[in-house]
Amino acid sequence: MDRRRTKALLIHPYFHGASFWNYRDACETLGAKYPSAPLGLITVAAMLPDDWEVRLVDCNVRPLEDADLEWADLAMVGSMLPQSFDAVKVVDRCKAAGVPTVVGGPDPTARPEIYRNADFAVLGEAEGAIDAFLADWAAGATSGLYRAPKFKIDVTKTPAPRYDLLDLEAYLYVGVQFSRGCPFMCEFCDIIELYGRVPRAKGFDQVLGELDRLYSLGYRGHVDFVDDNLIGNKKAVKQFLPRLIEWQRERGYPFEFSTEASLNLADDEDLLGMLADARFFLVFIGIESPDDDVLTATRKKQNIKRDIAQNVQRIYAHGIAVTAGFIVGFDSEKRSVAAATAELIEAAAIPIAMTGLLYALPDTQLSRRLAIEGRLHQVLDTPDGQLPPGDQCTAGLNFETLRPREEVLADYAAVVRAAFEPGAYFGRARRAGAMLRFRPTGGAPRIALKDLRRFLRLAAAMTFRLPEARTPFWGMVFATLLRNPAALKIVITMSALYIHFGPFSRFVAGEIDAQIARIEAGTQPAPVMVPAIAAE
Repeated sequence: MDRRRTKALLIHPYFHGASFWNYRDACETLGAKYPSAPLGLITVAAMLPDDWEVRLVDCNVRPLEDADLEWADLAMVGSMLPQSFDAVKVVDRCKAAGVPTVVGGPDPTARPEIYRNADFAVLGEAEGAIDAFLADWAAGATSGLYRAPKFKIDVTKTPAPRYDLLDLEAYLYVGVQFSRGCPFMCEFCDIIELYGRVPRAKGFDQVLGELDRLYSLGYRGHVDFVDDNLIGNKKAVKQFLPRLIEWQRERGYPFEFSTEASLNLADDEDLLGMLADARFFLVFIGIESPDDDVLTATRKKQNIKRDIAQNVQRIYAHGIAVTAGFIVGFDSEKRSVAAATAELIEAAAIPIAMTGLLYALPDTQLSRRLAIEGRLHQVLDTPDGQLPPGDQCTAGLNFETLRPREEVLADYAAVVRAAFEPGAYFGRARRAGAMLRFRPTGGAPRIALKDLRRFLRLAAAMTFRLPEARTPFWGMVFATLLRNPAALKIVITMSALYIHFGPFSRFVAGEIDAQIARIEAGTQPAPVMVPAIAAE
């Protein structure tokens, strides 16, 4: 092999189906194969030498074939925690085929021992370690571990992602990144461990250049700003948005944006107005709990002493829909958590309320505290200590709970059942649609032919495949047409995800009921505990 002209096979492992985040069935109804494109891997692809050949295989879109491995000189596998089950299998398959393998991404960074069969590991932010790997690879190295310095990467030098490697039609949306890091200190979050508490923003021309690349490839539609908190550096984003608004206006608003932000977004009317003018239509917000005592204990200070429902509706008033995350299983929860969480979801009119059991992610404040307290479980469900297929919906509570475990599980199942009962779900979508108010300067989404085709597929699915949703779905559609037709596209988008959330919520509730029954019968396997560690 001539390592100066390496054939690099970039592999994005499979996300297993047992997850609120993995709505393949909804994608298929809407004519796509998977929700989001692998932004991290195509960014790494842009860091490789120009004379390398690069091929991308997203295992969520198409299977990894033997012919891919026969072609490759080097396999590069990027993995997040929910992908670990497949990622380890991919590494082993590459090794069996004689293809040297390098791993990277959030999960190998947090748990490199799981990927010990890989030849190379590039840990942390790739920009800070990949050059050393490439130099060693060119020199003939056969193994190595490379770790980037934490929180020091200058993202203004990050190259534009290789969007040309994607089958753009395979995804519901593609991503861009404006910044990394979050200023808050939520105990359960791994973002501050991976990227730090001082958000680092790209240059404005740099981000617009990435959008130009997407635009030049003919892509139109949904683009997600993948920042874990877009407003973590509020000053930078407020300076950037006028440029983005101008870029959109000059091109006739080719993109509709979504992102993730903290709830204090609701405090800034000017910022909300600029997001609306730039044509942001959706924001995910981590609400976690309606209880201030819980939020205080878990250091979610930005949500404390707020009327959360009113804050959400303030965002709706700018034509931006809200999806939200909730967590059950915190130490300081009260038995009333199920009713209070369900009431908040209804009061705020949040259709998509993704609710999970608390999971102590590797190398977070939470997992370190639980280890010190002798309450953290080892993950030994699979031979290499990987997570089993699924996510925190069914594999959460990887620690000894302070409340009886079956009580926490019952509360969680109650929230899931209440949130995704079809009448409640579409009722919230109807009320959200009535509250969405669009600005006249390009903020309201247009309904194109592609959207019409998607609506017809969705209508057929709701009418014939999901009879329990038929009446509330059509009631919501007609109510929105009568009261606020400009909101129809967003309401339809939220409705489409019920194709996944409805059946999946019933699956999750059934799995939780089975866990409770095993606990009560004394047949639930006892967890293996991480040895307690002494506080320094």
